[in-house]
Amino acid sequence: MKKFLMAAGVGALSGVLVTGHFAAPIVAQEVQRERSTYEQLDLFGDIFERIRGDYVEQVDEVDLIESAINGMLSSLDPHSSYLPPKDYTDMRVQTRGEFGGLGIEVTQENGFVKVVAPMDDTPASRAGIESGDFITHVDGEAVLGLTLNDAVELMRGPVGSEIIITIVREGTDEPFDVTLTRDTIELTVVRSRNEENTVYLRVTTFNDKSYSSLEKELNERVEELGGMDAVDGFVIDLRNNPGGLLTQAIEISDAFLDKGEIVSTRGRDPRDSERYNAAVGDLAAGKPMVVLINGGSASASEIVAGALKDHRRAIIVGTRSFGKGSVQTIMPLQGQGAMRLTTARYYTPSGRSIQNLGVAPDIIVEPRPRVEAEAETEETEAANRRRSEADLRGSLSNDSLSEDELKVLEEEIRQAEDVAERRQDDYQLAYALDVIKGLSVLNPPASQ
Repeated sequence: MKKFLMAAGVGALSGVLVTGHFAAPIVAQEVQRERSTYEQLDLFGDIFERIRGDYVEQVDEVDLIESAINGMLSSLDPHSSYLPPKDYTDMRVQTRGEFGGLGIEVTQENGFVKVVAPMDDTPASRAGIESGDFITHVDGEAVLGLTLNDAVELMRGPVGSEIIITIVREGTDEPFDVTLTRDTIELTVVRSRNEENTVYLRVTTFNDKSYSSLEKELNERVEELGGMDAVDGFVIDLRNNPGGLLTQAIEISDAFLDKGEIVSTRGRDPRDSERYNAAVGDLAAGKPMVVLINGGSASASEIVAGALKDHRRAIIVGTRSFGKGSVQTIMPLQGQGAMRLTTARYYTPSGRSIQNLGVAPDIIVEPRPRVEAEAETEETEAANRRRSEADLRGSLSNDSLSEDELKVLEEEIRQAEDVAERRQDDYQLAYALDVIKGLSVLNPPASQ
């Protein structure tokens, strides 16, 4: 014991001596770093005064300072930016679900404006704008070199006014113009319908109404089918959902999980890390689930898809998601503006960051081009016209089925034909419904 205490004492003393030996250089480095920072701030002030006094035209000092602030923030990453008072007000209105514009979520890449996703039933979606499109010009004015806020400001205007945007699209040889009419965007946060015995829920964004809307729509569709026992499963459609509020992503994930981690966020300071866990309760009552994603599914959408995938609560179908794995905090500033600053990365329950990688689907299903689908339908119809046993003269009739059984058989055929027809309009959704149908057949309710 005496030797142990002695060793500990020597170690502690050595620690003091080592610390003392290096203390002076460390302090000197810190002083030098602070001096350099203040020199740079003096340089900024000097440049500002020279611009204000010597530039060829009169400058607006407020705009000049705001541009400097935004330049500082946008140099960090594509999602950090300064929000002037008007933009801050518009952002708060948008999270409440109603705003004016084109209905398009954008980011910035290589100086150009890149479409994350068009929002459902908006001028952008009706005009055929697609996730991954690059906007190079607005009304003939190039966006290259503009900040994201400035580019977005170019696209704003009075409701009812027209705007021409120039699009560069992968797979298209030449840029092309699209004319849109600005409109008031009233987001329907959750759309739902029943596809036979499957409940389809389309979540368009994550604002402060998302969870409550999803719960309401889900309950109404289940009641419409006659209760949960009649439900085969659920399809959650997150395609082209650009994300939104982290809190809503957590609530919607929790809605279908009974336990376990939903997501964790990790900032620069380990003490700021957060873990969010699910509480008991599953709105879907353990029924099979499919989540649809694509390249326009970003941020909060990826949190939901990642959580349900890692817990094996849902099968993820579609194409790889956008890959935005960072968290932005909105910090109000003096003068009624705000700063959007990236403060953390988020991680799925398995501990994986999806930054620049996205969520990989369990089953990759590309959207089927309509021309291909129509060609396949013609082949199917031709095959259906081929002769069968029933076409043969003198073939035996089938009198073993009752009238009720024949009706059930006809209904099954009708449902299969409906699914085949749906493949022309939305091949990915049709695939998801097939997955739910297959799982319900393999795992029927205990009462059946």
